[in-house]
Amino acid sequence: MVLSRHPVSAALFMIVSLVSVAALFVLLEAFFLAILQVLVYAGAVMVLFLFIIMLLDVGPEGGKVSRIKMISGLAGCLSFGILSVLLIQFVQIDVSHSANWPTLQTDKAVSGNFLLFSNSVKNFGFGLFTKYMLPLQVAGFLLLAAMIGVIVLSKKSLSVDKEN
Repeated sequence: MVLSRHPVSAALFMIVSLVSVAALFVLLEAFFLAILQVLVYAGAVMVLFLFIIMLLDVGPEGGKVSRIKMISGLAGCLSFGILSVLLIQFVQIDVSHSANWPTLQTDKAVSGNFLLFSNSVKNFGFGLFTKYMLPLQVAGFLLLAAMIGVIVLSKKSLSVDKEN
């Protein structure tokens, strides 16, 4: 739940939401994306988040909720409810006209990309490690730099806490 005051429980709620996204991928019959969602996001990234939260020993936020935050939360929930009702009404009205929807045309630049329309993991992996090797390496180095930055920032904050 987003409104949880304890960081560890908020991260655990985020894991639940990421697993729910994986369940939606399964419903869309995108099994590979569902497995990636669980392994990469709910697994690796959230374990890293939990490790850093526990390493920094971040406690729950205290204090009362201000009146402005309560009103803005209520307004957000009300807006979400109204939009949900309007969306449901729109879908109910347009169901009878769904047979007349135009087909989507693909752009020439997109149609030449074989990775977008590949049905096998083998073709995806081959394209990823041949044609897109440089972007993959750049993304890997960016993730490595982010992890090193998190470690450096957490070490500094721990040394400041020991001095006080």
